Amino acid sequence: MIVDDDEDILYSVEKLLTKKTKYSVIKANSGKKGLELLKKEKPDLILLDIMMPEMDGWDVVEKIHENKAWQNIPVIFLTAKDDKLTQTVASISVEDYIIKPVDINLLIKRIDKTLKKRG
Repeated sequence: MIVDDDEDILYSVEKLLTKKTKYSVIKANSGKKGLELLKKEKPDLILLDIMMPEMDGWDVVEKIHENKAWQNIPVIFLTAKDDKLTQTVASISVEDYIIKPVDINLLIKRIDKTLKKRG
């Protein structure tokens, strides 16, 4: 699952992932919509933007960790936010942290690594 308010990111990451891998991708353009999708589908992994209006990525991660059905879904932040404090807090809260613009090959390696870790 990709959750990002930037439609260009949603589109390009989905297209590149489906072209270069066998992953199926579901998308949400807001944190609230991402949580709504989680009620219907349980993805293997969530790619999540931090800076979104209404409900940011931190709030989404908090909701994911509070729900027993979702708390084992790994989350990778995809964000333009590149400061030490954010990186430190993210390393405690989520599986991984990738800076935008996204290097698709790096993203695929990190997704593969995270999914293998989760077994």
